[in-house]
Amino acid sequence: MSIPQKTREYRLPKVDGFHNLTLTEAPIPKLKATEVLVKVHAVSLQYRDLIVAKGQYPLGQKENPVPGSDLAGEIVALGPEVAEAGKWRVGDRVCSNFATDHIFGDVTAEIKATGLGAPIDGVLTEYKVLPAHALVRIPEHLSYEEASTLPCAALTAYNALLSGPNPLKGGDTVLVQGTGGVSIFGLQIAVASGATVIATSSSDEKLKVAKSLGATYTINYKKTPNWDEEVLKITNGRGVDHIVEVGGPGTLIKSANAIRYGGTISLIGFVAGQSDVSSLPVKILGKAAILRGILIGSREQFESMNRLISAAKLRPLIDRVFAFEDLRKAYEYLESQQHVGKVVVKVSKD
Repeated sequence: MSIPQKTREYRLPKVDGFHNLTLTEAPIPKLKATEVLVKVHAVSLQYRDLIVAKGQYPLGQKENPVPGSDLAGEIVALGPEVAEAGKWRVGDRVCSNFATDHIFGDVTAEIKATGLGAPIDGVLTEYKVLPAHALVRIPEHLSYEEASTLPCAALTAYNALLSGPNPLKGGDTVLVQGTGGVSIFGLQIAVASGATVIATSSSDEKLKVAKSLGATYTINYKKTPNWDEEVLKITNGRGVDHIVEVGGPGTLIKSANAIRYGGTISLIGFVAGQSDVSSLPVKILGKAAILRGILIGSREQFESMNRLISAAKLRPLIDRVFAFEDLRKAYEYLESQQHVGKVVVKVSKD
């Protein structure tokens, strides 16, 4: 096939809401020696995409960005050094790591500045130029739509549970908050690893889905607002080994109550809003617990995660798929919080 010269892409010329999403046409940059051109087949959306559109992303964003961070696609062209190295071929199915320069090890300020869809242009485009070192192969049993959910939600959950100083092991108990992308992947990864899962949600219907994916216990936090006390009852006063903490300040105090002595709270998001956390240091200290911030993960972790996904034949839970031209509707649906699992945009028509 001939290499395309132009791409359609979305931009955010203003950032006071996703109503500003604008579909434009742009030239595709010439490939550098170490880059590849990827035809984007699917993109999954994150809570981060909503706050970037509102100009509220706390880690910084560029002017007029191409939004979106999570793609799955196929390689359609290789830079000369990439071609010579032989690792990648035209037609390979790939995802990109969320931060393109996070290959292994800890995050740095320089790595953080390569996060797609905020500090640099993202992936809501028909074709994307990427450094070859950012790529991972898609597990063979997954579709493009399913694979597009891996770079942020799945890798964040994997990093939270299976990396760090206290990795998950069979027999552990894990608490996941809600039924969004990260929490559902946390549930699936924990079950695949032999752990017992407690899931919370404000919806009994969503908790039925969590049960069907392997959650042993469920708590409706609207009916049981003191869900931390319920967690302690379930665990006979011990508390849970791991908490996938997506609520942030609004749920952290209850999480500190529910964690076991020496357990790990992985701080991932802040969807529950603000609250008084002045007692948190004493609670964490008093339990010798670990409070660990998670900024997605590295390409090396992504490759390890994909081996687990392939071995366990895990399938991401997709709630709805929208057409590329219906991106605003996809953002609207994501903002409504009706979804269980992931919201995906199908970019390619073939």
